[in-house]
Amino acid sequence: MPWHVYIIRCRDNLLYTGITKNLERRVKQHNSGNGCRFTRYRAPVELVYCEKAASRPRALVREAEIKRLRRCEKIRLFNEVKDA
Repeated sequence: MPWHVYIIRCRDNLLYTGITKNLERRVKQHNSGNGCRFTRYRAPVELVYCEKAASRPRALVREAEIKRLRRCEKIRLFNEVKDA
């Protein structure tokens, strides 16, 4: 099963980036308040971007790359995918 790097938009419009092997389950965890501390009080969340990674180390590297992007660059990233 491949790893996924994802971005979710929280109810207060903040963005959270993470990795998982089961994307559907992880989004449900974030929405139920069991995902992570950052999203616990910001639910509901909406999945706005995801990409596959071949391994956990590659997913972690890509997650770090995305986290270093400015907010406007993250928004551009998931808008380009949506428009494609």
